[in-house]
Amino acid sequence: MTVEASASPDGSRDDRQSVRRKIQSVERALSLLELLAEASDGIRLNDISNDLGLNVSTCHHLLSTLMDRGYVAQSGKDRVYFLGNKVLELSGSRMRQFNLADLAMKDLRGLNNKTGETVHLAVLQGDELVTIAVLDSHHAVRVVSGPSGKAEAIHATATGKAILAWIPEGEIERILKRRGLGRFTEKTITDRKALVEELRQVRRNGFSIDNEEFQPGVICIGAAIRDYTGAVVGAISCSLPTMRADDRHLNEIAADVKVAVRTISENLGGRVEPEVDNLHGPKQLPKSNTKYNGRPSI
Repeated sequence: MTVEASASPDGSRDDRQSVRRKIQSVERALSLLELLAEASDGIRLNDISNDLGLNVSTCHHLLSTLMDRGYVAQSGKDRVYFLGNKVLELSGSRMRQFNLADLAMKDLRGLNNKTGETVHLAVLQGDELVTIAVLDSHHAVRVVSGPSGKAEAIHATATGKAILAWIPEGEIERILKRRGLGRFTEKTITDRKALVEELRQVRRNGFSIDNEEFQPGVICIGAAIRDYTGAVVGAISCSLPTMRADDRHLNEIAADVKVAVRTISENLGGRVEPEVDNLHGPKQLPKSNTKYNGRPSI
C-alpha cells in the first residue's frame, strides 16, 4: 500500500509540520526580543542561547534576521545585542494611533469626580497652547473657561507652565519671543527672569500653579503628561474659585492631579519624574485662613 501526502487545492503539499515550524520561529523571535528588552546593558550570544534554551546556531540565525530588519542591533565593541531602532519606530506608530483626549478621558473623569472641580487637558501645538478637553465642575459656583485666549497665555496658565517647565530652553525662548509675556491680571508674570524661576519651581515640585494669573478669582494646579520617550505631550489642570481654595483642598487637588498625570503617562509608556519634595506643607502651598493668597512660598 502506498501512502501519499495530501495536497492543497493549488496542488502544493500540505506540510503541517512546516506550518508549526513557522509559528515556532515567530514565538522564538518574540521571546528573543522580550529577552533583549529586559537586558538594559545588552546581552551576549551565549547568554541568549542559555536563557532561551536554544542552540547557538538557532539564536544566531534569529539575531541575523532581526538585525537585517532593524529590530536588533549589536555593539561593535563588546559584541552584545540590544533592541534596534525599528522597535522604537513601531512604538511611535502605536502611540500616534492614540488620541490623547480619548486615552486620558477615564482619568480626567476620575479627577473631575474626585475633586469636583473643573478639569482641563491641553497640548502645545507649535507655539500655541490648545485646550482639547474640558470637564466642568460639579459645584454651582464654578470656573467657566472661555474658548479663546489661552493660546497667548502659556506663561499664565497651569497647563502652560507645566509644559514649559520641561521643554528645552531654546524652545521656551522661541515661544516667548513669538508670544510675549502679556498681562491678563495684576498677578500675571510678565518678567522673563521671574518666569524662569517659576518654571524651576514647577520642576522641583512636580506641579504648576496659576494663582489668579489668567483669570481673577481663579486658581489652577497642573502637571505634565509624558509619553514613552519621556517627552512632555500635554498637561492637565484643576481649576477652582478662590472661595474654595483653602489649604486642605489645594493640597488634595495637587496630589490628585499628580496621580492622574502619572497614570496617563504610564498608559502612554512614559515615566513621571520622581517627586523631590513632600507635597504637604508651606514649601508647596502656603498656609492661609480661607483662600490661597499670594504666590507660592517655595
